[in-house]
Amino acid sequence: MTAVAMLGGLMALVLINIPIAVALGIVAMAGIWQAYGFDALLDSAITLYEGATSFPLLAIPLFVLAGAIMNCSGISRRLIAFTSALVGFVRGGLAMVNVAASMFFAEISGSAVADVAALGSILIPAMKKRGYSSEFSAAVTSSAASLAIIIPPSIPMILYAVMADTSVVQLFVAGIVPGVLGGLLLMGTAYVFAVRHNFPVEEAFQLKRLWSTFREALWAFMLPVIILGGIFGGFVTATEGAGLAVVAALVIGGLVYRELSWTELYESLKEGVVQTAVVMLLVATSALLGQFLTQTRVPQALAQGIVEFTQNKYVVLMLLNVLFLLLGFFLHGAAAIILVVPIVMPIVHLIGIDPVHFGLIVTLNLAIGQQTPPVASVLMTACSIAKADIWAVSRVNVAFVGVLLFVLVLVTYVPAVPMSLVELFYR
Repeated sequence: MTAVAMLGGLMALVLINIPIAVALGIVAMAGIWQAYGFDALLDSAITLYEGATSFPLLAIPLFVLAGAIMNCSGISRRLIAFTSALVGFVRGGLAMVNVAASMFFAEISGSAVADVAALGSILIPAMKKRGYSSEFSAAVTSSAASLAIIIPPSIPMILYAVMADTSVVQLFVAGIVPGVLGGLLLMGTAYVFAVRHNFPVEEAFQLKRLWSTFREALWAFMLPVIILGGIFGGFVTATEGAGLAVVAALVIGGLVYRELSWTELYESLKEGVVQTAVVMLLVATSALLGQFLTQTRVPQALAQGIVEFTQNKYVVLMLLNVLFLLLGFFLHGAAAIILVVPIVMPIVHLIGIDPVHFGLIVTLNLAIGQQTPPVASVLMTACSIAKADIWAVSRVNVAFVGVLLFVLVLVTYVPAVPMSLVELFYR
């Protein structure tokens, strides 16, 4: 009954436009006060502080900063030029370029919003100029950007690893196959649109141009090699890899390409601080709520209720998918992880679901949630750049969201898709 009252209070606060992080804190403190009295609130500050000071969480501001530096130092532009030379000869080539560039960018930033902001500001105007509709341009850019939280490194995976107490490196490895598969399927869907609507071919394939753009982008390609090679090779942790990403982006953007000014660096730092503050406030207040729910044994009671209803692993996975898909309509991805993962992990352990496997399921649900209004943070950003109506874009985006749903079902019920590389390298 306590959980239902708290959920109702949380939804009421969110509906009256109270920020989610603040609403979480209010509900948690009200619950503590009601259950244990005013004196119990004295420890709240310590809980808030400890919740936001976990070492793996340091990776979040560092990856955000690395992505922001990429945006303004010529790295994104060179990636787009190379992917254009690589796949621009296909009908609807700019749409293919969009997806392929997102896959490259995803290996560095870990943030779908950073992806759509960086690449969308370049590609959406170019697509509109070449005759693509605003709605299609925004839809393909938005859906492709969600690959950034599936392909490693991924900020939501880092948050999940902290909340579920599991390996972030194994989560990164598990995201490789689903991320590449999702990218290829999105490109196939874009090609079907291109044929149906007779979208243009950008340019004939030229080996000379491919080689010249590859040489220009070679240092940009070194970023994922440095970051992921260091993490997967065991030389650095995910957090240290994030710090390495910032240093590499500064060196490549500022010293090699010489396109990073002090003003742009200052703006990148500001963007990193703002995005980090939003996430870390969520983390801190959710730690307070999580501690209260654990003390009142709400997660254990929920797990026991579901187990009594069914012990079929696949039915439980279906129910959890429905839960996260519904939450995706109304909650930011970070909020959904922080609020729900600690509650459902006892169920995951009871049913015998691998926490790394479940982490990929959660991440894919959040990728879909970024495309489904009314919250849809990535879709909103793409629509803003394209100057297109969100509902008109959503109608076009149904096909691309369908691809992400197909990958979700595949990852959920064919564990070998995300787990084969994890089993090969770590178990």
